[in-house]
Amino acid sequence: MDTTRIAVPSQSPGGLAGERSEHFGHCDLFTLVDMSEGNITRIQTVDNVEHAAGGCMMPVKLLQDHNVHVLVVSGMGARPLQGFAEVGIQVFFAPNEHPYQDVKSLVEGMSRNEFSVMHPEQSCQGHSNCHQ
Repeated sequence: MDTTRIAVPSQSPGGLAGERSEHFGHCDLFTLVDMSEGNITRIQTVDNVEHAAGGCMMPVKLLQDHNVHVLVVSGMGARPLQGFAEVGIQVFFAPNEHPYQDVKSLVEGMSRNEFSVMHPEQSCQGHSNCHQ
């Protein structure tokens, strides 16, 4: 039985009913959802690390340390996207629109294969053109 751990950038308090965060690097926390054979087997939250100058790689290490396999975001910069690729965490792009406003809807969307892998050309080029 294989388990996939999905991470969703979230607003406090997180959990399945938690609101997704548009700002990947500045989210309050990550909701981690373990899925096995299409069923949720565990839910936990992990506080995000402080986002300081050059700190966009800190969440990469945090999620790697928590054995995350998949990350679902509405945007992120090229540097952390590359970092996730280097540590083997797949990043999926999910638009920040209805019905994908909470963690549960994002996890359900992932289980239905509704999101595509995020490619470098989709990454944010600066703080003015998208949320990250």
